[in-house]
Amino acid sequence: MAILIEVAISTLADAQAAHAGGADRLELSSALELGGLTPSLGTLDLIKEAVALPVVAMLRPRPGGFVYSAAEFLTMQRDADFLLAHGASGLAFGFLNGDRSIDLPRTSELLRQIGSSCQVVFHRAFDLTPDPLAALNSLIDCGVTRILTSGQQPTAPTGADLIRRLIQHAAGRIEILPAAGITPANAAALIAQTAATQLHGSFSETLHGLAHPVCNADYRFTSVRLVAATRAALLDVAVTTGPASG
Repeated sequence: MAILIEVAISTLADAQAAHAGGADRLELSSALELGGLTPSLGTLDLIKEAVALPVVAMLRPRPGGFVYSAAEFLTMQRDADFLLAHGASGLAFGFLNGDRSIDLPRTSELLRQIGSSCQVVFHRAFDLTPDPLAALNSLIDCGVTRILTSGQQPTAPTGADLIRRLIQHAAGRIEILPAAGITPANAAALIAQTAATQLHGSFSETLHGLAHPVCNADYRFTSVRLVAATRAALLDVAVTTGPASG
């Protein structure tokens, strides 16, 4: 099987472009420029109607860090119910304590709420944890499906050493999904360095809209060309690294 490619998207057009380029799974967020926030149900509905790919929806009620108030946690719980009812295949979230360790009570509570019918992804809040192997063990014990990580570096290629260690330590008990800074030019090398079976990226380009000075006029969109080029770059390494997870 080929290496699995997950594309971070925010619109129906992004989803269609990712699908056309050869993506295997989508991660849907709003406001990707802020690291991704909870998407609209209307966008999720349209994507599910138009594209036959699994959609993991972001659960993040605001920008900033990952220590949430009681009200914010309640919002995430309510959003989780709505997103799953509207067809999300999985949910991505991350809860930390003030010392950046995993907030295990809230992680476990949300997992109990959503049950075993969907994939559960702990997003790049993981990259802030002070002891990544201890955090990995905790998330395995909680029953998390997958961890999104750049290896605690700004990009996955620079964090490749830790990503490799995480994959080795996980030993198939949890999926490790490298993310950040992945391009057609470095995707194959990252797979070779880490033995990852899946990759995550926005694979996007930027347009300049007619919004200045009201707001930032630049906005990103998923590029069919970049998704397809990444897929092509991974063809030669798919056989040697084994089947994709997910």
